[in-house]
Amino acid sequence: MLNLGILISGRGSNMESILNYLRENRTVDICPKIIISSKPEAEGLRRASKFGIPTRVVYNDSKGWDYDSEIVNVLQEYNVNPENGLVCLAGYMRLLSPEFVQKYKMRILNIHPSLLPSFPGLNSQKKALDYGVKVTGCTVHFVDEGLDSGPIIAQKHVLVSDNDTCETLSDRILEQEHILYPYCVQLFSKNRISIQGRKVIVN
Repeated sequence: MLNLGILISGRGSNMESILNYLRENRTVDICPKIIISSKPEAEGLRRASKFGIPTRVVYNDSKGWDYDSEIVNVLQEYNVNPENGLVCLAGYMRLLSPEFVQKYKMRILNIHPSLLPSFPGLNSQKKALDYGVKVTGCTVHFVDEGLDSGPIIAQKHVLVSDNDTCETLSDRILEQEHILYPYCVQLFSKNRISIQGRKVIVN
């Protein structure tokens, strides 16, 4: 059994897509254990409650490992450990410390609204529009010590229309995120992912 912890900061729509997938596919060997928010007002906390998943808020002014050690304590309290757990970032707006990343090495996933390595960081949809790309999309990747720089597991493309705004493009990318993230979580749970250097192989 893979124990799942999800970290959020906002509306939690990707969290909800993963939890909906698990609820609809009960044969999947994944048990969601805890939702942790960095913000007490996050809408995702309300969304999580309808699934009956425990939630916790870790909200303070600490930085780096001083903050992340509290996250790790909560994860381990709910038996999401480096040996049996997976941590998914779902709109989580804090950079993870190197200590956290090393402790859960290659057991932390993130989803990003661009075709990495293009447009890492914030405002990726606006960056894509400003640059004039014709295709963008979303990426699920392992988290390493860099910014959106870990090995890429899977991507889905989204065509950019001439009359797109940040809002319309973001909405279409988000639709694909909701498909891609549960798929990648399932791949991980079935041990179908191997890593060769930076290259992720799906078996």
